Amino acid sequence: MRKRLFLVGMILFFSFGLVPESYAQCSICTKTAQQMGEKPAKGLNAGILYLAGLPFLLGGYIFYRWKKSDKGF
Repeated sequence: MRKRLFLVGMILFFSFGLVPESYAQCSICTKTAQQMGEKPAKGLNAGILYLAGLPFLLGGYIFYRWKKSDKGF
């Protein structure tokens, strides 16, 4: 089970961290980032990914603890 969890974690880390197309911007955010310049746009992208990733990590942790406390897990 630990190997599977580690593998999923590494896949998510590399898919969000290394792929430049993984930037999470809507059309309005894209236009705003284009007007700000390159450095602020990268900061905006990082902030969007941080705000999107934290609830998923928290939900995944809660789900893992819930399933672990279940007798069938």
